[in-house]
Amino acid sequence: MREATILHQIEEIYYPVLTAVGIPVNLMAIVILSRGKCGLSRCITLYLVAMATADMMVIFTDVLLYTIIPFYFPGTYMDTTPAISFILVLLSAATDVSVWFTITFTFDRFVAICCQKLRTKYCTVETATVVLTVVSVVLSLKNIPLYFIYEPEYIVDNVPWGVKISSSFLTESAWVAFDCLSIILTPFLPFFLILLLNALTVRHILVAGRIRRRLQQCNNNEDHHDPEMEKRRKSIILLFTISGSFILLWMTNVLYFMYWRTANVYDFMGVHDPNYIAEQTGYMLQLLSSCTNTCIYVVTQTRFREQLRDALIYPFTAVVAWFRSSTDYVRATIPVQSQVPPDDINFD
Repeated sequence: MREATILHQIEEIYYPVLTAVGIPVNLMAIVILSRGKCGLSRCITLYLVAMATADMMVIFTDVLLYTIIPFYFPGTYMDTTPAISFILVLLSAATDVSVWFTITFTFDRFVAICCQKLRTKYCTVETATVVLTVVSVVLSLKNIPLYFIYEPEYIVDNVPWGVKISSSFLTESAWVAFDCLSIILTPFLPFFLILLLNALTVRHILVAGRIRRRLQQCNNNEDHHDPEMEKRRKSIILLFTISGSFILLWMTNVLYFMYWRTANVYDFMGVHDPNYIAEQTGYMLQLLSSCTNTCIYVVTQTRFREQLRDALIYPFTAVVAWFRSSTDYVRATIPVQSQVPPDDINFD
């Protein structure tokens, strides 16, 4: 039994709460966004729904299946080597898809804001569907080989239990190349692309803003309200909050990953080892990023808040409406009894 450190006590509360909040929150976001009443274009809505779905899968596989169930229900089939290997493939694929869906959304907004000629062709529902489908299929296929890098920790009655990385994964050139490709795809390339695309978007916004202000001054336009800039502002706020949240919550994991690779830290000195604490903290923050997008929608999107409020109060309004309709029905079915005049009342 592992030593009950402060970090482990936090984890025992953190992961169940993350599951109890993350899955319903992402599911609520999927339902609300899918209705198409949030004032967003169909293209943006499709990306946001895909991101919420991927985030929910990350919590389901990484937190619920891989962390919570084995911890609270040890010794079940979930602890066998085939089950753990399969779950590791699923959670790795879900993480990759979630990260790259954020990249595709960021690139779509970059094209919409900075590439006016390409916008009409690229920023469409059809293109978004193709891009999301290709990303999902390619990254899912990419993670299938992970199933074969693990071997049992021990075997009891011909049943393999636990997993450990096979020695061939660390020595054979094919596995080393696969590992390098995985590292590049997640998290280094996404981190670089988000920073690059956001920097280019900011540069374009600043230049375009100065040009439009000069044109307004030349036209002596007293009304400085610009509908186009207002529309862009809302799209930019949504883009930057999602990208910024991703960067901040993945920062610790990425920095530790770079340190781990350069310093060749493969073993920990114990649960109090700073390397172990940094790794687990980065892991928890990374998983938290799967729950933040819905909060971002609530803060930045007025119509999303309205739809969320209506969804939350709907059970109460439905009960009230049912109670009223039932009361009206009862009143309509009970016959009204004729009253006897007071003079005809018999007191005997």
